Amino acid sequence: MNIIHYYNAEDYASSVHFGQAFSTVLRDRFMPDQTLIFLCIGSDRATGDSLGPLIGHKLAQHPNRNYMVYGTLEEPVHAKNLAAVVEKIHSRHKNPYIIAIDASLGKPTHIGYYTLGIGSLKPGAGVGKELIAVGDVFITGIVNLSGLLDRMLLQTTRLHTVMSLADRIYLGIRYGLNLSAGHCLSPVTAPSAHPAREAM
Repeated sequence: MNIIHYYNAEDYASSVHFGQAFSTVLRDRFMPDQTLIFLCIGSDRATGDSLGPLIGHKLAQHPNRNYMVYGTLEEPVHAKNLAAVVEKIHSRHKNPYIIAIDASLGKPTHIGYYTLGIGSLKPGAGVGKELIAVGDVFITGIVNLSGLLDRMLLQTTRLHTVMSLADRIYLGIRYGLNLSAGHCLSPVTAPSAHPAREAM
């Protein structure tokens, strides 16, 4: 799988299709000796940029998880701390496999769609920020139109669009993880009393 796949968040069944593709990626590329990391990038200070922290919050709150989460509503990962968090991930985990999740801007016809692709993503590229490329796999949600005044567009993005994308992506990830259980993922571990704090 070396192309970007698009999924429509308005289609409830898209979570199933996304989950199946995500499971295939894990079974083909994720090794049992690796630690699965979800790096959810963004800030809750702008509606359009809150997709990553929302998904991170959902993933970190799951009672039984066999992955680590960096980037939640409580402790977001954003432009100012991204490099430090990536360094922390590599110091804490010997062989991390990073799923990078972020909001993005795109064509009018792609707003409300989410993507899955192999390789790294460059957070902030849509708003002119030069940040490090991160991830072995990337998931993006297209929250608004790309063009002039991109930063303002992130501020004025509809919450409905972001929440729909967050819900579909989270459901797809959980479905993909369930499909992969026993193939490439180790058994789930006991939940932490403070999953969000453990995540960071």
